[in-house]
Amino acid sequence: MSSWIRTTDLCRYYKRVRHEVRAVDRVTLSIEKGEFVGVVGSSGSGKSTLLNLLAGLDTPTGGFIEVGGDRLDQLSSRELSVYRATKVGMIFQSFNLLSNHSALRNVEMALYFNGTPRRERKKQATAMLERLGLGDRVTHRPVDLSGGEQQRVAIARALVKQPEIIFADEPTGNLDEENSRAIAKLLSELHGDGLTVVMVTHDTEMAHRVAGRTIKMNYGQVVDNER
Repeated sequence: MSSWIRTTDLCRYYKRVRHEVRAVDRVTLSIEKGEFVGVVGSSGSGKSTLLNLLAGLDTPTGGFIEVGGDRLDQLSSRELSVYRATKVGMIFQSFNLLSNHSALRNVEMALYFNGTPRRERKKQATAMLERLGLGDRVTHRPVDLSGGEQQRVAIARALVKQPEIIFADEPTGNLDEENSRAIAKLLSELHGDGLTVVMVTHDTEMAHRVAGRTIKMNYGQVVDNER
């Protein structure tokens, strides 16, 4: 494996009235291609901010981020959009599905921004939903799906564009124990297929169970980094 993601003295500071919040404070780390990394820590530790920076959803106030040889901190807004549309698959705690659209349409939307033709979008989205055991749910809207099914739709949306990296932000946070285990198992299987996975979670036990390495954050800094 080779180093795929690198940060050096990465910072994300916010101004809050008279105070400065150091959400990410001089973080230096590297993640190898094909690795499964769990990022753990209490609420407010900076783990989700770190994930957003790595995914190109936020920009640093200091330091640099390199992914696959590209400096994210030097990319324009348009270039970051291309990075997110082609290389990154995002999975969120709250699913972030479009409530008025079917499961199929939600997954198709991920292909809209990378120029995939309409007929091909439907074909690929259907195949991905079937792969995740949702072949009989393609016409269902989120309100008609269980929490576990909604998260699998969200994972299908992340996977359908064939990303190089999956960033998962508390992917089991809104699920019961049974569905949490199923989603954790699915992420582990995706890693087994060769995907790089970076998962933020408050569930340290689950992170140790499925990730090859666990990074612990506290007050914006990495305080532990263990395999």
